[in-house]
Amino acid sequence: MNNDKKDSHASNKSVGLFADKAYKRTPDAKNQTAPQSNQAITTDESLSLNKQAEPRHTVSKKTIASGEALKLAVVGHTNTGKTSLLRTLLRDVYFGEVKNEAATTRHVEQAKLTDSQTGEVMVTLYDTPGLEDASGLMDWLEDNTASRRDGIERLQQFLAADIAQSADNSDTSVGDDLQDYDYSQEAKVIRQLLASDMAIYVVDAREPVLGKYKDELAILSWAAIPVMPVFNFTDSQDANIEDWQTMLARRNLHISTRFDSVAFEFTDEMRLWQNLATMLTHSEMLEQLMARRTENWAQLYDEASIIIADFLLNVAAFVREINQDDDPMPVLQQMQEAVRQSERTMQHSLLNLYKFYDNAVAATPLELQAYQQDPFDPELLKSYGIRTTSGATAGALLGLGIDAAALGTTLGLGAAIGGIAGGLLSNTGSIADRVAGVKRLYIDPATLTLLATRALDLLTALRHRGHAATDATQLLYNSEKNHLETLPTDDRAEAEANPMTVWPTHKLPNELKKARGKPQWSSLSGGKSEQAQLLRADMAWSLAGKLQSHKLYE
Repeated sequence: MNNDKKDSHASNKSVGLFADKAYKRTPDAKNQTAPQSNQAITTDESLSLNKQAEPRHTVSKKTIASGEALKLAVVGHTNTGKTSLLRTLLRDVYFGEVKNEAATTRHVEQAKLTDSQTGEVMVTLYDTPGLEDASGLMDWLEDNTASRRDGIERLQQFLAADIAQSADNSDTSVGDDLQDYDYSQEAKVIRQLLASDMAIYVVDAREPVLGKYKDELAILSWAAIPVMPVFNFTDSQDANIEDWQTMLARRNLHISTRFDSVAFEFTDEMRLWQNLATMLTHSEMLEQLMARRTENWAQLYDEASIIIADFLLNVAAFVREINQDDDPMPVLQQMQEAVRQSERTMQHSLLNLYKFYDNAVAATPLELQAYQQDPFDPELLKSYGIRTTSGATAGALLGLGIDAAALGTTLGLGAAIGGIAGGLLSNTGSIADRVAGVKRLYIDPATLTLLATRALDLLTALRHRGHAATDATQLLYNSEKNHLETLPTDDRAEAEANPMTVWPTHKLPNELKKARGKPQWSSLSGGKSEQAQLLRADMAWSLAGKLQSHKLYE
């Protein structure tokens, strides 16, 4: 049996607001006299470092006291999503190893949730190997331990047996004749249970209730610590939660919760911690954890809204001047490319803020076609239900992203939209501009509306995406729902009549209207980026508040 877990992300950075770095197990840790702060600590190693260390088979946990960090073991059958759940709790796509196969986690791995302000450890989480053969272990316990002894004594007797240590004491696989009787993975789980204050039992809600799961719960109950079932993959149509709850109730497990590590809901996480707190005599640390994470979650939302608002103001203030008789198309193309790059930068800022990175570990929503589509594509306007009152001509012009009112009816523009000049508004520039013989080109209101809506779609997707998601299409929110081409004809007509945008295209927020008269606010206009950002900072706060108050994005 291979007991060496590959550490393919040893150099990853910390996960920011929510957790310390989830340190990995080092192969030579057993040769050290004390753990280093930047190394993983397996359960066996941490137990051997106690001042009054007991043999592995007689280890006992300390009872949690007021002010102590909670030691929380995450246990369950193999391939139920234990590591996935921890990735989402830690906001860390790098923690552990996630594969669609059994026995991916081979050692106990540790991670800590700390107070983002004080650095105090509030919860220590332990990711354990999957329980592979609880039914076989139960048979062994029935045959080799006395039923009159309490559960902890029976588990300690198991841990003292060779059958629990055969693979631990060798770097090579056990012989074929012992392979069927190797319970070293179960032993790792039980050792961690006995050293923990409580446990989360992760249930794949898609699985039917089988005898092996009942045996797992019976064995876990012998550890004499609170155990709370947590249903993972609850968003699946194949979930069997009612059947599971019936079985759990018959085993006196009446407190459970749902926490989907892919389709994430922050309220589900808070309910998880709250339910755990009700099972503890001293729950101060969990209450502190809930308060801090709620505060951090709100702070992330504020920061994300500022990023989006700043981007929109930067684009709204973007202006270029051309001579009265110049063809606007070359300048138009330059402006479009500048806006594309600015949107991409904004999108990556949101991804980094929520700890999603472009890497090989997990796909990001940016890989969706909805976010790759050119914001100046006229079809994208239609897909968001954005219509204009000026007919097809204005629609084509808006697709180019230039304000019709600022352009007038130049020959170059007429050629650019297929020679159709009718329906365009006359130049509304100032008298001074007309005397000087110049025109100012702006990004049009419809494109600003599209950029705002698409940015908030992305924010919504990130706030509901678990860090265990490995497929960009596992969670699609408004960005895909808004695509009219996916709707039946009747529904498409209704969607076009009721566009899913943050505001009507003809009613830009006052902050964006003001920005259109402040070209010095935009770094895209050639100004210094830092100075321009300072100039629009106050307006960004004001606009961010309006973005948050929109009912579609609460």
